Amino acid sequence: MKFVDEARIEVIGGHGGNGCASFRREKFVPKGGPDGGDGGRGGDVWVIADRNLNTLIDYRYTRRHCGGDGEHGRGSDCFGACGRDVELRVPVGTVVVDEANGSVVADLAADGQRSILAAGGRGGLGNLHFKSSTNRAPRRRTLGQPGQARTLRLELKILADVGLLGAPNAGKSTLLAAVSNARPKIADYPFTTLHPNLGMVRLDHGQGFVLADLPGLIEGAAEGAGLGHQFLRHLMRTRLLLHVIDIAPMDDGLDPAEQARAIVSELKGYDPGLHRKPRWVVLNKIDVLPPSERAERIAAMSQHLRRKLRTKAPIFAVSAATGEGSRELMWAVYRFLEKRLRSARADPGVTAQAPLAPSQAGAA
Repeated sequence: MKFVDEARIEVIGGHGGNGCASFRREKFVPKGGPDGGDGGRGGDVWVIADRNLNTLIDYRYTRRHCGGDGEHGRGSDCFGACGRDVELRVPVGTVVVDEANGSVVADLAADGQRSILAAGGRGGLGNLHFKSSTNRAPRRRTLGQPGQARTLRLELKILADVGLLGAPNAGKSTLLAAVSNARPKIADYPFTTLHPNLGMVRLDHGQGFVLADLPGLIEGAAEGAGLGHQFLRHLMRTRLLLHVIDIAPMDDGLDPAEQARAIVSELKGYDPGLHRKPRWVVLNKIDVLPPSERAERIAAMSQHLRRKLRTKAPIFAVSAATGEGSRELMWAVYRFLEKRLRSARADPGVTAQAPLAPSQAGAA
């Protein structure tokens, strides 16, 4: 199935039914009085988060969604039936934005969460409502109101605790496959990953977190270069970023530290809040280094990165292909997430969500 993480739709609430102006006509009842019923309410358009979905492909081609119209009122005190409500199911993590003013209509971060997108119109009143002691035969009624109409943009921001970022061919997909149950496409050419992949990292009984792999970033991504710019929004919900760096690139003239600094600049250019997220460095592909030079190369690269990136964040050396150091990295990540969660519980001002349960991984 094609992965779609953005769609534009039009939602229209149902039209309310008209009220009825009617009078009771029955044998031996010459002056029965008004008996016109009210019109039915128009149907609403709702959006519901569903953990069984992982793409917005259904809304790429079906763009118009309308609630049912309410029935008109009838005589003999018959009220019209309400219009049928419409429910739009979207993946967990979908944000609904009003195209007219850019305001957020709904942010669906939990399975089963629902929100109304377009309210149906109220039904009209029948002449039954307008009778009084001075007006015993009212011929007045009101018409039903039109439903709310909106043009909305659906944006999917995947729910993951940790996000992998880095340049193309840094080994992010290989690392995801090595530590989780995800099976992303892996090949020896850049931009193998064309859409985000989620995997559930299971460390022990009841201990784990969701890890996301995004397409590789290149310089100019925040302005639209490459593929990664389309998916930078997916990193917004993560609590930790793992910056994967190829410690032994095939191009001898390429400086991994300069490449990493360019990617960090893209994060800042896209959203300063994303740039401020905790970010660890992961030196990948240490298996290609000669064993006699490995420790020295890792130490030299770590020092070089700290100077170029001006960071004191932890630096890990792993081999996604052989699994060396990967489990230690995952345990360190889990301890960090648990520490953040405990801090959030102790201080309500700190925002941190619990690691997602396996059932919430959705696309894993």
